Amino acid sequence: MFQTYNSIIINENIDKVFRLTNNLEMWPRFFDEYKEVKILSRIGKKFYFQITNNESQSWRSSRIIDDINYFCAAEREEPMFPFKYMQIIWKYRETDEGTEMIWSQYFEMDEKAPVNGEKAVEIINQHSKNNMLHIKEAIESNTLE
Repeated sequence: MFQTYNSIIINENIDKVFRLTNNLEMWPRFFDEYKEVKILSRIGKKFYFQITNNESQSWRSSRIIDDINYFCAAEREEPMFPFKYMQIIWKYRETDEGTEMIWSQYFEMDEKAPVNGEKAVEIINQHSKNNMLHIKEAIESNTLE
């Protein structure tokens, strides 16, 4: 199993950061590589959705959004490739400076994937840092609402 861990402080209250970053249809504004996010269904606090990237590749995922505890758990559903599995945890906590947003990812690469687990960790960490910085700047600039 491989894992990543990244965090950033966003100078804004936790309710606003949580609400904006878990508005799935807003993700193309936060993630440069996403062209579209479409919600397929919802059962309680669990969302099933499809992400399409800028290369027109799509995959389906599920996400449980716990707005009481500021916590989200997600899984890549289909297609799994290039992973055997991918689980993602987002946690939020209040700090003196604002809100700490924490992303942890747990995964195993498929044997036929173009990169191994160590390289995937590097790529995911770099994308996470870039995306978190972009999210921070977007939220702090107050241009989203």
